[in-house]
Amino acid sequence: MFENLSERIERSFKLLKGEGKITEINIAEALKDIRRALLDADVSYRIAKQFCDDVKKKAIGQNVLTAVKPQQMIVKIVHDELVALMGSSSSDINVKGSPAVVLVAGLNGSGKTTFSGKLALNLKSKRGMKVLLAACDTFRPAAIDQLNVLGGQVGVVVYSEPESKDPVKVAANAVAKAKREGYSVVIVDTAGRLSVDQELMDEIAAVKKAVNPTETLFVVDAMTGQDAVATAKAFNDRLDFDGVVLTKMDGDTRGGAALSIKAEVGKPIKFVSSGEKMEALDVFHPARIADRILGMGDVVSLVEKAQEQFDEKQARELKKKLARDKFTLWDFYEQIQQVKKMGNIKDLASMIPGMGKALKDVDMDNDSFKGIEAIILSMTPYEREHPEVINGSRRKRIADGSGTSLQEVNRLLKQFEGTRSMMKSVMTGKFPGMRRR
Repeated sequence: MFENLSERIERSFKLLKGEGKITEINIAEALKDIRRALLDADVSYRIAKQFCDDVKKKAIGQNVLTAVKPQQMIVKIVHDELVALMGSSSSDINVKGSPAVVLVAGLNGSGKTTFSGKLALNLKSKRGMKVLLAACDTFRPAAIDQLNVLGGQVGVVVYSEPESKDPVKVAANAVAKAKREGYSVVIVDTAGRLSVDQELMDEIAAVKKAVNPTETLFVVDAMTGQDAVATAKAFNDRLDFDGVVLTKMDGDTRGGAALSIKAEVGKPIKFVSSGEKMEALDVFHPARIADRILGMGDVVSLVEKAQEQFDEKQARELKKKLARDKFTLWDFYEQIQQVKKMGNIKDLASMIPGMGKALKDVDMDNDSFKGIEAIILSMTPYEREHPEVINGSRRKRIADGSGTSLQEVNRLLKQFEGTRSMMKSVMTGKFPGMRRR
């Protein structure tokens, strides 16, 4: 997300390149471009204008240090204002209680049920909580089945009453079950509609009154832009929710919802969700999003994602294997699986400073690994452990078995040997230019 916005804002900064200081004239042209970029990203005119006015107010008369160029100074000011616009800091959810109750609301198609499953996994795996999912969407026929499937995927119990059409009763019974059986938190998945209507609002308000949630989250599709903001305002007027969840952040979204909701509704964005994988749920960090918008990457989030997938024991064992030159093709295959769990490869690469722009027009996704995986899985266990035995006839068999060409098999084996050699050099401190300390 934010690709077009990032490109437009970065282009506006170039207008100040070579300037000796920030003046009314040179900043006016840059801010005109920034305002247009925000409007194209589906940010409301009022917020875009206020944002640019705030940037201008802070920039004019700024004492620019000799070592800091005007272009660098305006980047910092815009960064700080973006962070302030989106809420300054991350906001945690309130899961204190016996049990805590999290009410999930939103329109049909916003991703409420999928988010409920992701949140259940997040609370279970990262906080060690015993979670109960409550299927209170009695309006959509397949909603209960969908939540049951998701509950099975993440290993969380789902409470449902398939014959009941009373979501208030189902929610109350779910909370009662949680109290009896010692659950830490109940996540209540409610019904949605195609649009905001009185019946929907009355129903959700009744559920909220019955279960008295510790946290009410509004889930909205980030691709709907200013419509998302308008829907959020309507729900907040009736429910007074605690925070927002932006879903489908990996889609073709211009980012207007992320930039506008806090300013328009006064409630923080707490989570962002992308893709269908249950692990693809992240806490919303305004400063990190601002970094990505301005092309600075997001190395902190990248490291956090890596730490979630790679434990210290695995890392130590891998280091020993590399040092002894025992890193195998099967180890290589397992590392690919760990990387894929971290999320979309192109999104991950864009977190590295400078890579987002470089990969803008590159077609890259997790399917890029399919050929490599097919080749490795077409080998015998012995061949994976001892790739040096793979001669010409074995390579031909592997190519036929994996549906690839002999050239692709040869390329993988050559790349693997080069990678193993480089990784060993790095681990042992013998990489050219490195000194062991």
